[in-house]
Amino acid sequence: MRVLITGCAGFIGSHLCDKFLAEGFEVIGMDNFITGSPDNIAHLLGHPRFRFIHYNVVNYIYIEGPLDIILHFACPASPVDYLNHPIHTMKVDSLGTLNTLGLAKLKSARYVFASSSEVYGDPLVHPQREDYWGNVNPVGVRSVYSEAKRFSEALCMAYYREHRVDVRILRIFNTYGERMRIGDGRVVPTFLYKALRGEPIPVHGGGTQTRSFCYIEDMVEGIFRASVKDGIEGEVINLGSPEEISILDLAKLVVELTNSNSPIQILEAREDDPKRRCPDITKAKNLLGWEPKTSLRDGLKKTIEWLKSYSRR
Repeated sequence: MRVLITGCAGFIGSHLCDKFLAEGFEVIGMDNFITGSPDNIAHLLGHPRFRFIHYNVVNYIYIEGPLDIILHFACPASPVDYLNHPIHTMKVDSLGTLNTLGLAKLKSARYVFASSSEVYGDPLVHPQREDYWGNVNPVGVRSVYSEAKRFSEALCMAYYREHRVDVRILRIFNTYGERMRIGDGRVVPTFLYKALRGEPIPVHGGGTQTRSFCYIEDMVEGIFRASVKDGIEGEVINLGSPEEISILDLAKLVVELTNSNSPIQILEAREDDPKRRCPDITKAKNLLGWEPKTSLRDGLKKTIEWLKSYSRR
């Protein structure tokens, strides 16, 4: 079995390369390193079943030979990244999605799209189910990411309905763990890095807003199951942890687990920051037999140990 993973040098993408190789697949990874890191795939170079292509998915894509599965995971995913690269973000989840869907059609390959909980915007329904249409500001600062993902979902379904491409859309909620970029602006690496250095931990808007955090090992297992499962063509599936926590409580937990003296610094709320975000994963349980196994406390402990080791290097 042969798979293409775009965004292979990113946080989730690099772990997916590891997973598919461990399961015996031949993996072609594609990345242009705009937000991904060569360090994340350095250990794979020279692997007999791994091939890397340095390429930008917004351009026409052709891969020689058969492809069984395409996983489109290329896209700046953190607020810092997609606000720094707004136009590129929209290109990756429009032209990039179009190019990879065209390749899937040509190769008769299964297509797995990495969507996001951002498609729900600032939700009025809680927890969020896949049949909820969302509450999104189409012209806000976050729209370059949320609307690009929503457009990509529509494009996936158009290819499914018109060309019968076997697509499955995965709405990924907050994920954390090893290989997260320290400076990417996402809450877990920011809080951990600040706490380990004894610096103030920035909490925006009072910290009453909630999120749910899924450990990378669990997330990759869910994505893998959704990629290899037969009979779920055209499905939209939430993947994430149903363990909801406020941002303020997360900051306190990070201080506790790192034995830090860092103060918590309350800052102004960010524009269009969702008040509550937590997935209903009933569909993932029923279709994939999947749910997260790692508690937030245990996952953070593992991430802290990795971050300490990374910092020493």
